[in-house]
Amino acid sequence: MLRNYLLTAWKVFMRRKLFTAINLACIVLTLVVLMVITALLETTFWPTGVEGKSERFLQIYTMRSMSADHTTISTGTLGFKTIDKYLKPMPGVERVSAFTTPSAVSVYQGDRVSELQMRRVDADYWKILDFKVLAGRLPNEDDEAGGRLVAVINASTSRKLFGGTPAQAVDQTISAGGQLFRVIGVVEDVIHFNAYADMWAPLSTFPSSDYQNQLTGSFAAMLLARDKADLPRIRQEVARIAKGYVAEDPKTFATTTFWADSKLDLAARNLIGGEINRDAGPDSGARKLLTYIAGGMLVFMLLPALNLVNLNMGRILERSAEIGVRKAFGATSMQLAGQLVVENILLCLAGGLLGLAATQGVLWWLERSQLIPYLKVSVNLPVFGCGMLLAFVFGLLSGLIPAWRMSRLDPVHALKGAA
Repeated sequence: MLRNYLLTAWKVFMRRKLFTAINLACIVLTLVVLMVITALLETTFWPTGVEGKSERFLQIYTMRSMSADHTTISTGTLGFKTIDKYLKPMPGVERVSAFTTPSAVSVYQGDRVSELQMRRVDADYWKILDFKVLAGRLPNEDDEAGGRLVAVINASTSRKLFGGTPAQAVDQTISAGGQLFRVIGVVEDVIHFNAYADMWAPLSTFPSSDYQNQLTGSFAAMLLARDKADLPRIRQEVARIAKGYVAEDPKTFATTTFWADSKLDLAARNLIGGEINRDAGPDSGARKLLTYIAGGMLVFMLLPALNLVNLNMGRILERSAEIGVRKAFGATSMQLAGQLVVENILLCLAGGLLGLAATQGVLWWLERSQLIPYLKVSVNLPVFGCGMLLAFVFGLLSGLIPAWRMSRLDPVHALKGAA
């Protein structure tokens, strides 16, 4: 039966080539938008490459201090002392890294000034993240302990400042923020949240050691677990540590909370904000964010699906005589509806395959255009699976109503060509 469905569908599609092409164009355009969004979300929340260990690490960026009556609230990022005193000694964690959020620095070369985004990081930072080294080496514990003014830059910065190959940038000097750094390594461009920067230097290169005594500041922490299964325990341990945290002004702020977040949790907390549930712990809003994304994609599919419903009704009306004959010879409504739905799903799956090729082209253009700096994204197996699932759902949404209506036609009316 399926073979007959496929042969019938092929003949129907070839009978009205222009009509089929219009349908395909509508399907492809819709799926390209949805698959580009899916690829970007997959790269953001479940990255590979430099943050390929993200399934094993958690990030802490935000801390919130509140007065006893909850009338005074202070929210900000961590200071180095908070990480060093409260998080570094945590048991059962493979590594804890302290690093700054990106900040703008001016780089001087003769009479030319360039603006770069710089991070200062500890030695563990390079062991949690998997940067691809293009030339030279990464900083180590000796560089950190010795306070050496060394720096790592990304490939784009290397070309911008020194031209030529990455190897030509190694051992060059950079005057940044009033300090003279020696470039010891060049890494591949990255956009991921914890890794994004143009330039990196050891923490010990701060002009002053005052940062070591600050509980709040411009720092964040990454906690690398030995195994993914340890993450819930680490979250609980961080929540326990936060309860014992003593703020800089304990008379004003009685309690402080900070959260160990996954990539998705961190994005949700920043985009829509989490609510503190005193019984179950802090809610990052991740489920709410995923619900919003799924709902938005479904709503986006509905408009073109309704358009396709109208197109399908017109296509099926032309086949009313065929439907009447088949019903007269005993075909059931379920069989007719099944055939019409299968035809529409096949068309949508064909559109999905074309859409995947078009999606790869759009993603290639996004990378080349640098609308999103340092973006690297492509169609992989999860995106392919999601694309074909979207095509299947799209086919069901746009095919069920026309198929159901036409399968219920009275044979006499159908043979006369009346709907």
